[in-house]
Amino acid sequence: MYDRSVLADGFVVWDDRPADATHEVAVGGGHKVRVYSYGEGDETVFLLNGGPGLPCNYLRAPHLPLVEAGYRMVVHDQLGTGASDHPDDPSLWTLGRYVEEVEAVLAALDLKRIHFLGHSWGGWCGIEYALTYPQRIASMILANTAADIPHLLTEIERLRGAMGHETVQMMQRFEAMGNYDHPAYQAVVDLLDFRHIRRLPERPKPAADSKAGFNYPIFLAVQGPNEYHYTGSIRTWNRIDQLHRFTWPTLVIQGQHDVLTPACGMRIFNALPNGEIRIFQNSSHSAFYEEPQAYRQTLLDFLGRQRATG
Repeated sequence: MYDRSVLADGFVVWDDRPADATHEVAVGGGHKVRVYSYGEGDETVFLLNGGPGLPCNYLRAPHLPLVEAGYRMVVHDQLGTGASDHPDDPSLWTLGRYVEEVEAVLAALDLKRIHFLGHSWGGWCGIEYALTYPQRIASMILANTAADIPHLLTEIERLRGAMGHETVQMMQRFEAMGNYDHPAYQAVVDLLDFRHIRRLPERPKPAADSKAGFNYPIFLAVQGPNEYHYTGSIRTWNRIDQLHRFTWPTLVIQGQHDVLTPACGMRIFNALPNGEIRIFQNSSHSAFYEEPQAYRQTLLDFLGRQRATG
């Protein structure tokens, strides 16, 4: 029997269920990534997890029930994480290279059309991927993500402001010095995380496993030192004006308390020609752990409609 985690509402995820097939896929530069495939359904849900710099454990485990509903599920450890290669080359940590990594995985598995589920950073990369390779997209689920980072940064400032003026000043002082490890600064980040990333008493095991394998230099290069201070290459990225090209059905998922706020989700939804949105009232950045039963049903309803009309 596999290890299991019991989530909210008594929902169970199996942490260590072995893949039905694994693949080593070349992604350029002599590097390879590990890909996991579950189930034999005639329609494939491709998961792209957040981070960047996290192994896929945290996103893979709570979505394995899709296999029981008749879908094939494919997910991979992005380059620099998990069982994939870990090159020490900062030039690799770019959005464009990750887009080509996704294409290499889908091409290697001959996945011509997929339902693409991108969470957080996986949504940013997914949006960029879909704009580059639209022919592979049957539908999309953009979970806890944004398409306009400058707008997101204004939302983050609003969330930081709720901590109080003196606390914000303290954070800005340490940020100006680059002293992100100071105990006072880190205490505020931890509290913000509890409010806006993970409103749970402890991390579920799959999330803890991903956190243990965190490749921080990748996150720092793309995003920044933490979720509330962006210094990386993604900070000016904005694709809102390109979302009219998403002609496929797209489900936007947000948590009411998410650091990538409902306002970020609404900006995506309002720009989509064929979109819908669901905001989970008791969730922050991971409704699949915070409201697992409702989250799972939302996914199955959306995917089932695509199956019925496809």
